[in-house]
Amino acid sequence: MAKYKRVLLKLSGEAMSGEDGIINFEFVKQIAEVIKRCSDEGVAFGIVIGGGNIWRGAVGVQVERSRSDHMGMLATVINSLAMQDMLIKCGVEAHVMTALDMQRVAESYTQYKANEYLDQGKTVIIACGTGNPYFSTDTGALLRAAEIHADVALLAKNIDGVYDSDPKKNPSAVKYEAVTYEELLEKNLRIIDSAASSLGIENNIKSLIFALKTPENIYKAVMGEDVGTIVKGRN
Repeated sequence: MAKYKRVLLKLSGEAMSGEDGIINFEFVKQIAEVIKRCSDEGVAFGIVIGGGNIWRGAVGVQVERSRSDHMGMLATVINSLAMQDMLIKCGVEAHVMTALDMQRVAESYTQYKANEYLDQGKTVIIACGTGNPYFSTDTGALLRAAEIHADVALLAKNIDGVYDSDPKKNPSAVKYEAVTYEELLEKNLRIIDSAASSLGIENNIKSLIFALKTPENIYKAVMGEDVGTIVKGRN
C-alpha cells in the first residue's frame, strides 16, 4: 500500500543529464517506469522538472536576470516534453502544462485543470516554474504541491537528505531524519531556498528530500520507506 496517494515530484534538470548529451533518455525511461509502477498502485503524480542540464544562468557572459530566468523556464519545457514522451511510452497518460502560454507545444497551466487530470489518475508535468523570474523550481514545486493538495512533495536531489553541514566538505556531517522548514531557515541549511521554505511553512506542506541516483527511490519514498529527510511544516 502506498503511503502517499497524491504527490508532487520535483526532479532536478541535472538528474536528467547524460555524458553524451543534455538528456539521458535511458535514465529518464527508468524514472518513467517507476512512476508507472506507482501509478498502477493508485498514486497520482504532479511533476516539476528543473532546467539546469540545459541552462543555469549566464555562462561566460552576463545575461540580465529576468531574461536568464526565462531562458531557464524554456529549458524546463524541453525536459518536460522528454519526460512526457517516456511516460506515454510506458503506458502512462501524461499532460504537460506550462506557466507561460505556448499552446502549440503544451497546455496552459491552471490549478483546476491540473487537479481534474490528477483526479482521473493522469500524470501532470508542470513546466516553467512559477512563470515568474527570481523564483527557483524548488519554490515552484512547493507552490504546485499546495495547489494540487499533494500529500507530500518529493524533492529529488543529488544528495540523500538534509545534513547539518556540507557532507562533501565535512566527512563528519550529520544527516537529519526529520527537520522543520523553520530549522532550515534558522540554521541556514540551503538545501532549498528561503522562498520555498516559507511556502512550506505557510501551507503546512510535508516534503521528503532524497537522492535520485537510483530511480527506485521514488517508489520507496511513495511507499513511506526511509530514503531521505522529512521536512515538516507546522506540528
